[in-house]
Amino acid sequence: MAVKWTGGHSSPILCLNASQEGLVASGAEGGDLMAWGEDGTPLGHTRFQGADDVTSVLFSPSCPTKLYASHGETISLLDVRSLKGSLDHFHVNEEEINCLSLNETENLLASADDSGAIKILDLENKKVSRSLKRHSNICSSVAFRPQRPQSLVSCGLDMQVMLWNLQKARPLWITNLQEDETEEMESPQSPGQLLNPALAHSVSVASCGNIFSCGAEDGKVRIFRVMGVKCEQELGFKGHTLGVSQVCFLPESYLLLTGGNDGKIMLWDISSGVEKKHKSPTKPTHRKKTKRAAYTKQGGNTPAPVADEEEHGKILPKLSIEHGEKVNWLLSTRIKGYQNILVADQTSCISVYPLKEF
Repeated sequence: MAVKWTGGHSSPILCLNASQEGLVASGAEGGDLMAWGEDGTPLGHTRFQGADDVTSVLFSPSCPTKLYASHGETISLLDVRSLKGSLDHFHVNEEEINCLSLNETENLLASADDSGAIKILDLENKKVSRSLKRHSNICSSVAFRPQRPQSLVSCGLDMQVMLWNLQKARPLWITNLQEDETEEMESPQSPGQLLNPALAHSVSVASCGNIFSCGAEDGKVRIFRVMGVKCEQELGFKGHTLGVSQVCFLPESYLLLTGGNDGKIMLWDISSGVEKKHKSPTKPTHRKKTKRAAYTKQGGNTPAPVADEEEHGKILPKLSIEHGEKVNWLLSTRIKGYQNILVADQTSCISVYPLKEF
């Protein structure tokens, strides 16, 4: 059963992030931002002027009290110890921001928005150093690659996934998920899935920096490997019956969390599929975001371990949780020494599931 963190928000929570010191930040509809202690105690609250939804929150790894938050077209920088006023703010996007990502050297902040643009903010000079415009619809998620501070991946509701190097204004590589339906898929589509387009909601890069995942509206999770200036799909599998709204690699592993519009949360081990060609990752992972879509309720929220080995080459989830609410954001973090899954959904509380066996 999940532990519920309550008493902070009064509207649906859209995004989560955790600092290396165990603090958690959450953003919600209506401009609400909360800070929480490890035990789920609300520590601070602010509401941004204009009441635009808080769509992405991001702690600085090197300065855990420093927090970035996107609300509407604005990025605010805050001190989590005193949320009442912003230390700085940036208005560089022309439409609502959906996702923030910070590179490892912490000099660049990427913000993806509804126009399909990704703005690269030079934090030292406080100005836009790049404007990446190739997505033809909402850019739902962007992620810098660990160990490669000039490289990032993005995905959008144009069904495209892109690899970028900031030395160039054009993407190095693009794939259209609908057109690139290949034999990589582990299981055939169920009848109810046939018409669901592969709108891409979320990307997450593993600690190694070369493997990344993408979750899409067609219910599939795709795993890609970066190979120089291009990528290739390594794996494709399905466990969700509706769109995959969130993907999130656990730190220093090839364990992947996925959350869906079907109210399910799953944990996958993709190491057997990718380690054949690649050594184990060594650095902490990045975490990403999605555009939300109001969906579905299903009862129950009990974690259910699933078969822990592959059957006939088919990838099966290691863990399946019937969360019961459409997942807006998913996060894995250590709380009091143990790995936990934090979940934001259509409610105003945060759900916490232990991952003791992993």
